[in-house]
Amino acid sequence: MEYINVDQLSFSYDGEPVLEDISFSVQAGEFVILTGENGAAKSTLLKSILGLLHPQKGSASISKKNTRGEKLMVGYAPQQISSFNIGFPSKVLEFVQSGRYQNNRWFKKLDEEDHEHVRKALESVGMWDMRDKKIGELSGGQKQRIALARIFATDPDLFVLDEPTTGMDKESREGFYRLLRHNSRLHNKAILMVTHEHEDIKEYMDRQIKLVRKENSPWRCFSMDSCKEHSKHQH
Repeated sequence: MEYINVDQLSFSYDGEPVLEDISFSVQAGEFVILTGENGAAKSTLLKSILGLLHPQKGSASISKKNTRGEKLMVGYAPQQISSFNIGFPSKVLEFVQSGRYQNNRWFKKLDEEDHEHVRKALESVGMWDMRDKKIGELSGGQKQRIALARIFATDPDLFVLDEPTTGMDKESREGFYRLLRHNSRLHNKAILMVTHEHEDIKEYMDRQIKLVRKENSPWRCFSMDSCKEHSKHQH
């Protein structure tokens, strides 16, 4: 089932085209990475998909329903998510637990399943041991990780992640990729992630979409190039 559909999308800033004729889709159960050189308007493309920006031509849409016919939930991590003001005086655990209060559940107590989700989310980014620390005591990289953990705790159907592994070392990155692959393969989540082309991601992803500069163009135009297919059954 298609969770993201981008159809002949073009986008301009002040009349200057930055994206041209982009078309692709992301299915439930698929882990797709989006790459391209600096300035390739990757974040602009994500924001268009999320409806935060409106393309001049074409369309970008997210399915209203998930595979179970329920309202589709999106977990979005913008670039430098840690610089958002998450410095309110709470502990790491409380901050990530607040991600479970979605879907009109504000007044329900967290149950065992909720606590398990929160623990797994914090463990997945290597921050469980720091759960009792105040957010203000954390480094920028640690804030980035707990912000990601909070997104995992919300248990979205679709992850839209803009360079989430910035500041992570190779071991942490690989743990993060393993977690995403587990979510896509076993839980049928869809993932669209902007990232640098680290060699270590190749074995985890299903497909790569690359934005490239068009030849003979004076503009900063980027359009679809290659979609490298990877078998979904490789382990």
